[in-house]
Amino acid sequence: MAKQLKYPDSIRTAPLLDTPMHPMLTTAVKAARRAGTIINRGARDLDLLTVTTKGPKDFVSEVDKAAEAAIVETLLSAYPDHAILAEEGTRQGDNPSADYVWFIDPLDGTTNFLHGFPQYCVSIALAHKGVVQQGVIYDPIRNDLFTATRGRGAFLNDRRIRVAKRTHLRDCLIGTGFPYRDGSQLDHYLAMLKTMMMQTAGLRRPGAAALDLAYVAAGFSDGFWEVGLNPWDVAAGSLLILEAGGLIGDLAGDENYLHGGQVIAANPKIFAQMVATLAPFRASLPARVP
Repeated sequence: MAKQLKYPDSIRTAPLLDTPMHPMLTTAVKAARRAGTIINRGARDLDLLTVTTKGPKDFVSEVDKAAEAAIVETLLSAYPDHAILAEEGTRQGDNPSADYVWFIDPLDGTTNFLHGFPQYCVSIALAHKGVVQQGVIYDPIRNDLFTATRGRGAFLNDRRIRVAKRTHLRDCLIGTGFPYRDGSQLDHYLAMLKTMMMQTAGLRRPGAAALDLAYVAAGFSDGFWEVGLNPWDVAAGSLLILEAGGLIGDLAGDENYLHGGQVIAANPKIFAQMVATLAPFRASLPARVP
């Protein structure tokens, strides 16, 4: 079984979750752990997995599909009238008029997983009438469970988490992702990277956006930005950020981050500085980058 890492005193001594989980969050956690078991089992024999491509440098394995099937089965067994929006398309189109929609990424960081690089996660969120209400991000390697319910705070393994308190971008560690499939927008993104490298303490690109957002919520990094994301990459992490006291928006700082493909997340002061720093690139970089 995966062991939890030791974390800074600010998290170890943070308040415990003192109220029961919302029933819908409890179901999402159950689903995420089921998927995590499938992922950990698959990680033992990576050479035996069947892998196909959805597009250039865009892979999907039998583990992605099995994990997604387990998540959807768990969720719809409890809430059969809900709709599903999942990366691999399981049960997509069912209950199209439902007010409740589950956003599911069964294995965010598939390329990392297939190479044995230990940075990937399960991401599940529930939106009601377009507003995310529940979020779970589960790291099956470290057995780290990030959870949030709207209005009840964000937690890592039952301990309350908050975004970092740094106030100057020059002191910050910032996460990002970059377009890697067809390379058509790579020059624009390299310019963004250069600018951010010169104005921060350092950049990181681990390769799993949902986990990157969870790390901002927990204060492990100070901010994150990426272009070209899908709703299932962002939904759970966005709620974690907000409930941990941070802000999330698109490159303009506006609220079109869930479906618009652009994301900036940080504490309020760093968020404003990141928006200002990246503003010159908005016109040249489309919302969705391959």
